Amino acid sequence: MNAPEPASESDVRDSAPAPAQGANVGLQLRRARERKGISVRELSRRVNLSASLISQVELGKTTPSVGTLYAICSELGLSLDELFSESGANGRAGRGGLGATGPVLGDLASLGPVVRSGAGQVIQLGSGVSWERLTPVTEHDVDFLFVVYDVGGASCPADQLMRHAGKEYGHVVKGRLGVTIGFDTYELDPGDSISFGSTMPHRLFAIGDEPAEAIWFVIGRRGDPRVSHARSD
Repeated sequence: MNAPEPASESDVRDSAPAPAQGANVGLQLRRARERKGISVRELSRRVNLSASLISQVELGKTTPSVGTLYAICSELGLSLDELFSESGANGRAGRGGLGATGPVLGDLASLGPVVRSGAGQVIQLGSGVSWERLTPVTEHDVDFLFVVYDVGGASCPADQLMRHAGKEYGHVVKGRLGVTIGFDTYELDPGDSISFGSTMPHRLFAIGDEPAEAIWFVIGRRGDPRVSHARSD
């Protein structure tokens, strides 16, 4: 793991002003960190992010990117299910809206196996990315998501690829999605699919002048105790 760095241009690119539910996500992250007895500075060292960025995320002032959220959650042993359930407690918004959707986790379990169109819980991330959960609750070690990458949206900065445990399977339904895996970049059109090991440094990003939408599976993400960034420098 690389040494921690102070706040820099990459920290700014790795985040965005937080929408309404950002404070809920940040609160969950802060509570998980405090349960572990880890300081902000120590967490920043472990995940190679600036302490100022982590503080802004916890306060709901900044929305983390996909890479940042994976890194923090995995280091703290926090599941996506916990984030979705807590974020959904304070409001509803359909697919394409900003904000979390649906009832809290206890109510979700009573709804049965069906998630109606646009009714899944949503987390809006930094860098123009949103995740909608396509199951009433997160299955064990499986993330089943509808993902949207807005125009110019990306999972992480181009010079700061992410990697984590597990394997990913994606199917593009609208727009064009770029996927960088190691030194190779693939451009996917609607109807195209891709699969790859998540331990390879990777990045997802929208191509062109319309958002990219895809169905995404991540299996075995929690098999590794932490997520790390694979820097290109």
